[in-house]
Amino acid sequence: MSDFETQATSSVEATGKPGAEDRQWAMFGHLSALIGLFTGGIGNIVGPLVIWLVKKDTLPFAGEQAKEALNFNITLLIAAVALVLVTVVTFGIGIILTGPIGALLGLAWLVLTILAGVKANEGVAYRYPFTLRLIK
Repeated sequence: MSDFETQATSSVEATGKPGAEDRQWAMFGHLSALIGLFTGGIGNIVGPLVIWLVKKDTLPFAGEQAKEALNFNITLLIAAVALVLVTVVTFGIGIILTGPIGALLGLAWLVLTILAGVKANEGVAYRYPFTLRLIK
């Protein structure tokens, strides 16, 4: 393997940024949450969880970013369950409030997930706002 190939695939480049493979898997860690669009929501957690478990020891940047995505998606799952409970407890009347809040959360989830994937691919560690850091 040439020096260029070694540098491109190493965990940290000479510039101090994560290597290409590390950045790519970090991006996958964030964007894997989009699987939830096709699986009814559970993929939001499974995608980042699998990448975190597989890459946390070999690619530190990817592991950290996948863990961040996992924490964000768990936080949103908790918020979604709370909104459903409010709707059920109020016998459906609460949907006047929980419906728009849920729609805003869904839109924010989509935008922030894509933004995080782009930032991770650039080698910038992204921290989601208003996220419970449940997985240390």
